[in-house]
Amino acid sequence: SIAVLLNLTIISPVGINEREGLSSVPEIYSLSQNYPNPFNPVSTIRYEVPKSGDVSLIVYDILGREVTRLVDSYREPGSHQVRWNAANVASGVYFYRLQVGDFVQTRKMILLK
Repeated sequence: SIAVLLNLTIISPVGINEREGLSSVPEIYSLSQNYPNPFNPVSTIRYEVPKSGDVSLIVYDILGREVTRLVDSYREPGSHQVRWNAANVASGVYFYRLQVGDFVQTRKMILLK
Protein backbone atom coordinates (compact mmCIF):
# COMPACT_ATOMS: atom_id res chain seq x y z
CA SER A 1 0.00 0.00 0.00
CA ILE A 2 1.02 3.61 -0.60
CA ALA A 3 0.86 6.18 2.16
CA VAL A 4 0.37 9.83 1.26
CA LEU A 5 1.17 12.52 3.79
CA LEU A 6 -0.44 15.91 3.40
CA ASN A 7 0.45 19.10 5.18
CA LEU A 8 -2.48 21.44 4.67
CA THR A 9 -2.73 24.91 6.11
CA ILE A 10 -6.01 26.79 5.80
CA ILE A 11 -5.68 30.55 5.56
CA SER A 12 -8.60 32.94 5.50
CA PRO A 13 -8.85 34.72 2.15
CA VAL A 14 -8.02 38.40 2.12
CA GLY A 15 -9.75 40.74 -0.35
CA ILE A 16 -7.61 43.17 -2.29
CA ASN A 17 -9.11 46.15 -0.42
CA GLU A 18 -8.14 44.59 2.90
CA ARG A 19 -4.45 44.32 2.11
CA GLU A 20 -2.41 47.02 3.71
CA GLY A 21 -0.74 49.51 1.39
CA LEU A 22 -2.64 48.61 -1.78
CA SER A 23 -4.73 51.17 -3.61
CA SER A 24 -6.44 51.28 -6.97
CA VAL A 25 -5.52 54.96 -7.35
CA PRO A 26 -1.89 55.57 -8.39
CA GLU A 27 0.24 57.96 -6.34
CA ILE A 28 2.02 59.60 -9.29
CA TYR A 29 1.47 60.34 -12.96
CA SER A 30 3.20 57.88 -15.25
CA LEU A 31 3.41 56.94 -18.91
CA SER A 32 4.57 53.39 -19.63
CA GLN A 33 6.52 52.15 -22.62
CA ASN A 34 4.18 50.89 -25.32
CA TYR A 35 4.01 47.17 -25.96
CA PRO A 36 4.91 45.45 -28.06
CA ASN A 37 7.73 47.69 -29.24
CA PRO A 38 8.63 47.49 -32.08
CA PHE A 39 5.07 46.79 -33.22
CA ASN A 40 3.03 46.06 -36.35
CA PRO A 41 0.43 47.47 -36.61
CA VAL A 42 -1.21 47.61 -33.13
CA SER A 43 0.40 48.68 -29.86
CA THR A 44 -0.94 49.31 -26.35
CA ILE A 45 -0.03 52.35 -24.25
CA ARG A 46 -0.69 52.43 -20.50
CA TYR A 47 -0.77 55.52 -18.33
CA GLU A 48 -1.70 56.37 -14.75
CA VAL A 49 -3.27 59.49 -13.32
CA PRO A 50 -3.61 60.09 -9.56
CA LYS A 51 -6.16 62.91 -9.95
CA SER A 52 -9.06 63.42 -12.32
CA GLY A 53 -8.50 65.93 -15.09
CA ASP A 54 -8.23 66.63 -18.80
CA VAL A 55 -5.87 64.12 -20.42
CA SER A 56 -4.28 64.28 -23.84
CA LEU A 57 -2.25 61.47 -25.39
CA ILE A 58 -0.96 62.46 -28.81
CA VAL A 59 1.20 60.56 -31.31
CA TYR A 60 3.76 62.55 -33.33
CA ASP A 61 5.97 61.56 -36.25
CA ILE A 62 9.76 62.03 -36.29
CA LEU A 63 9.30 65.60 -37.62
CA GLY A 64 7.01 66.56 -34.73
CA ARG A 65 3.81 66.54 -36.77
CA GLU A 66 0.69 65.30 -35.00
CA VAL A 67 -0.38 61.90 -36.33
CA THR A 68 -3.35 61.15 -34.07
CA ARG A 69 -4.95 62.01 -30.74
CA LEU A 70 -5.49 58.78 -28.85
CA VAL A 71 -6.99 60.52 -25.80
CA ASP A 72 -8.36 64.05 -25.54
CA SER A 73 -10.88 64.01 -22.71
CA TYR A 74 -11.54 64.09 -18.97
CA ARG A 75 -10.32 61.01 -17.10
CA GLU A 76 -10.92 59.78 -13.55
CA PRO A 77 -7.97 58.76 -11.34
CA GLY A 78 -6.59 55.30 -12.05
CA SER A 79 -4.74 53.15 -14.55
CA HIS A 80 -5.77 53.48 -18.18
CA GLN A 81 -4.72 51.96 -21.47
CA VAL A 82 -5.32 52.72 -25.12
CA ARG A 83 -4.51 50.78 -28.30
CA TRP A 84 -3.14 52.44 -31.41
CA ASN A 85 -3.76 50.79 -34.76
CA ALA A 86 -1.07 52.24 -37.04
CA ALA A 87 -2.08 50.26 -40.14
CA ASN A 88 -2.53 53.46 -42.15
CA VAL A 89 0.81 55.12 -41.38
CA ALA A 90 4.34 54.44 -42.61
CA SER A 91 6.99 52.45 -40.77
CA GLY A 92 9.26 54.56 -38.62
CA VAL A 93 9.89 56.19 -35.27
CA TYR A 94 6.96 57.85 -33.51
CA PHE A 95 6.66 59.71 -30.23
CA TYR A 96 3.68 59.69 -27.90
CA ARG A 97 3.13 62.43 -25.35
CA LEU A 98 0.91 62.36 -22.27
CA GLN A 99 -0.18 65.69 -20.80
CA VAL A 100 -2.32 66.10 -17.69
CA GLY A 101 -2.20 69.61 -16.24
CA ASP A 102 1.47 70.45 -15.60
CA PHE A 103 2.59 66.83 -16.07
CA VAL A 104 4.08 66.05 -19.48
CA GLN A 105 5.95 62.89 -20.49
CA THR A 106 7.03 61.66 -23.92
CA ARG A 107 8.18 58.22 -25.05
CA LYS A 108 9.42 56.75 -28.33
CA MET A 109 7.99 53.78 -30.24
CA ILE A 110 8.91 52.03 -33.47
CA LEU A 111 6.50 50.82 -36.13
CA LEU A 112 8.01 48.07 -38.32
CA LYS A 113 5.93 46.80 -41.24
